[in-house]
Amino acid sequence: MELFEIRSELENTAKKLADFRGLFDLEEKETRIAELDEQMADPTFWDDQSTAQAVINEANALKDLVSDYKELLQNQEDLEVTLELVKEEGDADLEEELEDGLKEFKDKLDQFELQLLLSDPYDKNNAILELHPGAGGTESQDWGSILLRMYTRWAEKHGFKVETLDYQPGDEAGIKSVTLLIKGHNAYGYLKSEKGVHRLVRISPFDSSGRRHTSFVSCEVMPEFDDDIEIEVRSEDLKVDTYRSSGAGGQHVNTTDSAVRITHLPTGIVVTCQNERSQIKNRESAMKMLKAKLYQREIEEKEKELAELRGEQMDIGWGSQIRSYVFHPYSMVKDHRTNTEVGNVQSVTDGDIDIFINAYLRSRL
Repeated sequence: MELFEIRSELENTAKKLADFRGLFDLEEKETRIAELDEQMADPTFWDDQSTAQAVINEANALKDLVSDYKELLQNQEDLEVTLELVKEEGDADLEEELEDGLKEFKDKLDQFELQLLLSDPYDKNNAILELHPGAGGTESQDWGSILLRMYTRWAEKHGFKVETLDYQPGDEAGIKSVTLLIKGHNAYGYLKSEKGVHRLVRISPFDSSGRRHTSFVSCEVMPEFDDDIEIEVRSEDLKVDTYRSSGAGGQHVNTTDSAVRITHLPTGIVVTCQNERSQIKNRESAMKMLKAKLYQREIEEKEKELAELRGEQMDIGWGSQIRSYVFHPYSMVKDHRTNTEVGNVQSVTDGDIDIFINAYLRSRL
């Protein structure tokens, strides 16, 4: 890279950092960190462990963000100083070091930009992710289990904790449905990009004739809410059923009616939870899921109204898949919203989906 190109690139990164200042209020972030540190110093801090952990997660995330921002400012300054030295001394090794440093700096800028994009009200929350196979029997249920593995592995790679709230196994293989709670800072912010229909094309291992099949799985993603969310749920609007847990588990499975199913009568929304031994805890988790679904419903209705006002056509149904995973006759995963493509289907189904998540977040700028 010529020196004038490096200078131009540095000018662009400086402009990008200047744009970040409008999105990133350093003083506000440091004030919030001080408030959280004060809470953590309180002797009663650990009385409520769930709330305490949420405070710690927010504080750590903010500290990392502030640290990254300050590091970017320092890196920009260091690169500009190095550029001046290269211009004065003409040192080839120093110039190569400058090029490498600039490339690394641009990658850090891109990652920091993604963090700033997660600024919607509930992006920082945990995520509730549901998978529902479409018509197609064992083949689509197996596709559901592949997606379950994909999201589980993605979460593990990012240090998120995964809890299975509800699991309904398939008749022969795969799943009929599954509900996961993915816990970690910005889990919902990242995974909201996965909401929609995922399409699979492959030679089915369950077809003795070796024919190609197309299968669909619907992915629902909602933020997990604390009890203080302002969603009105009247007790008279709820139908609560209890039953015995059906998934794999400990000695309590199939011995007590600990699983809970809640039906919200006005909307027909149904939520189930069976991961806890206690019926009370399963009911609490199910209520959080119900509130999340009701919130999501409100958001979708508002988006639909805005789309109608703008005269936009909203695609609804199995034909509106967000992403296709093709194993045959060629290997490719394509996101239909951003046109992002990857040739290695296996790596994607092993959890390497950041390229699609990042492209979706940037498309919303």
